[in-house]
Amino acid sequence: MEGSGDEFMKYRSPLVSRYASKEMAYNFSDRKKFTTWRKLWIYLAKAEKELGLPITDAQVSEMESHSEDIDFVMAADEERKLRHDVMAHVHTFAHCCPTAAPIIHLGATSCYVGDNTDLIMLRDGLDILLPKLARVINRLANFAEQYADLPTLGFTHYQPAQLTTVGKRACLWLQDLVMDMRNLQRARDDLRFRGVKGTTGTQASFLQLFQGDHEKVEELDRKVTEMAGFKKSYMVTGQTYSRKVDIDTLCVLASLGASVHKICTDIRLLANQKEIEEPFEKEQIGSSAMPYKRNPMRAERCCSLARHLMALVSDPLQTAAVQWLERTLDDSANRRISLPESFLTADIILSTLQNITEGLVVYPKVIERHIRHELPFMATENIIMAMVKAGGNRQDCHEKIRVLSQQAAAVVKQEGGDNDLLERVKADPYFTPILGELDALLDPKTFIGRAPQQVTRFLSEEVRPVLEPYKSKMDVKIELEL
Repeated sequence: MEGSGDEFMKYRSPLVSRYASKEMAYNFSDRKKFTTWRKLWIYLAKAEKELGLPITDAQVSEMESHSEDIDFVMAADEERKLRHDVMAHVHTFAHCCPTAAPIIHLGATSCYVGDNTDLIMLRDGLDILLPKLARVINRLANFAEQYADLPTLGFTHYQPAQLTTVGKRACLWLQDLVMDMRNLQRARDDLRFRGVKGTTGTQASFLQLFQGDHEKVEELDRKVTEMAGFKKSYMVTGQTYSRKVDIDTLCVLASLGASVHKICTDIRLLANQKEIEEPFEKEQIGSSAMPYKRNPMRAERCCSLARHLMALVSDPLQTAAVQWLERTLDDSANRRISLPESFLTADIILSTLQNITEGLVVYPKVIERHIRHELPFMATENIIMAMVKAGGNRQDCHEKIRVLSQQAAAVVKQEGGDNDLLERVKADPYFTPILGELDALLDPKTFIGRAPQQVTRFLSEEVRPVLEPYKSKMDVKIELEL
């Protein structure tokens, strides 16, 4: 069949083939993984040499010169024979480094490369996500600032409630994202290295290599940890680092997923009201059957993927719960899926949300019409207070307003008409003393409280400071492929 290739003959994860960025896809790629293994073997050899083991400069140089040229076909053949991925790559590395072959992986267990590489990938993955989240926060902060004082209907129980502003509502979204920013940064800063701990975490093999010298074993751990770019290693491990580390990392990603799902659900609800829309391309088709439609496709994609991201956190929770004693291998297959997928999913969610927040469209006239439809009911207390100031009786006024409000509500609900409460008030001679005040009493800006001031202070004190470390990365634009 013309145009068919091997890649179309087997399942491809849409997270990679359709959605995620090249940098995040590479972070969890085989090439990144196995070149990192080789770097870790080089770090180990260098540190062991510096601490007196009989390893030569030539052996280290040979390893360094072959750190990138991995024969993946040979490695796959070796793994089929040995049924062991780490040993397959030890043999493959040794094949191109015959001089260094005797000292590759010296004293180490498989988790030396496996777990340490996972920690590097988690760290680097968070380093990819943090500036992306910063850009989303920046775009949304600009949006909140622009619309800080534009009145809009607030909703509680998805029923019209007291007015807020478009910018104040955006600050509700921002507050969640700023919390996510702090959570991601904390998770990144809390990550440590597994280091060189041996088969059950006791460092027995290294103590033997260094003939009982405890200080040299500790120094070996420190040196390798530093070479890998970590400030600390976990002081105690089993064969693996505690799988609670995975929980900690994936929990903050799942929490981010919850934030994005809420934001994008709000955008979808507002799109239905025709108050706010996500960007819509010039030639984009909303529906194959209904040409007029402008579906919130990007927000829907975020919600769809966010559900997956939130679900994935159950994997590390259950994995950590069933790690027997010093370790069991039933974590391995699960982590191969849950760790990369969480980062890949978070990555595309943030890219999509950046695209949305860079092009949100607001329709002030629609928002104003919705306010006019509901505001007369909300203004009844203001009208009563104005009548009392003009010498009226509160109870009499309340009864008048109650009757007129029910009549207006019947027009809206039973006849499908507009809210005519204001016209009814104007037509009733009882309200003659305040007719000149009605327009002022119904000015939407008098119903938004301190929303604009809250926006200004929140952006200044809570949002902008969080973005400071990422100033140089703010200009990156997102062009969605699909």
